[in-house]
Amino acid sequence: MTTQEKIGAKRLTVGAHYGWKDFLVQRMTAVIMAVYTIVLFVGILMMSGFTYEGWKALFTFTLGAFPMGQVLATLAFLSLAWHAWIGVRDIWMDYIKSAGLRLFLQVLTVLWLLASIFYFVKILWSI
Repeated sequence: MTTQEKIGAKRLTVGAHYGWKDFLVQRMTAVIMAVYTIVLFVGILMMSGFTYEGWKALFTFTLGAFPMGQVLATLAFLSLAWHAWIGVRDIWMDYIKSAGLRLFLQVLTVLWLLASIFYFVKILWSI
């Protein structure tokens, strides 16, 4: 197969614009985490006392019957996990040349992130 045969309509393009989605997701998750950090910081400044009840109120406040504190915290944590997955996955893809080891590390990363999410949900939503 000559070089000329690879050019044109038959050319195989794999991964075109693959990084654009990840770039956008990392920026969106970073904005969500930054906004939540500001909300959390303002909530800490407005606490009357740095007690367990005050800390618990940061995560359990409601808007009507809607558990706004828990939903915002869950959204921020899911953003953190997705942000971490993209970053760590890119590290494995860039620096681990062995495909088997890279796959093993990616599977470990996914399992760790999923376990973290389940543990977070179990703790936050049991308050």
